[in-house]
Amino acid sequence: MDDKKIEKRIMVPDNLDVQIDDKRITIKGPRGQISKDFSDPRFSKRISIGRSGNEISIVADSNEKKIRSLCGTIAAHARNMIGGATSGYKYKMKVFYTHFPITISVKDKEVQIRNFVGEKGARTARIIGNAEVNVGKDELEIVGVSIEDVGQTAANIEQACKITKRDRRVFQDGVYLTGKYLETGERIKG
Repeated sequence: MDDKKIEKRIMVPDNLDVQIDDKRITIKGPRGQISKDFSDPRFSKRISIGRSGNEISIVADSNEKKIRSLCGTIAAHARNMIGGATSGYKYKMKVFYTHFPITISVKDKEVQIRNFVGEKGARTARIIGNAEVNVGKDELEIVGVSIEDVGQTAANIEQACKITKRDRRVFQDGVYLTGKYLETGERIKG
């Protein structure tokens, strides 16, 4: 069973420009460009990434569990890259507070959270990669081409508002993720 080859194919829309250089996939689309390197010294010789027509193919020389799972991981990343280059990703977050009004601002590549539970200093969260943060009155929108950058930026903001040494049932202040969407408005499952 280990001598069977594994192959995963991903369809590429016509409006995208895909370049594959060894283990690096670069996708250019209407929303922007995204690039990711999948080289790993443990598996580089056993997995090959190529393009045939309007498909990206990931081929492994073996049916081992680690190789199979790595093929699936690369295919999932490629699908996310295609989705980001065609329509982009948008995460929505909501600001909750009970007594002290939280003010949020964006400065350089940081989100600053002020007056959190009455604190004097500002809490900061890093904006990862090319993600953009749009601040509303009580809402935040994180927009970007890479789902990883958008998701990690949302996680950084949520973690910056973490309350310690207080009862979470009473002190529910914070900034929380309320939805994951494509920029077209379609909701992402998960």
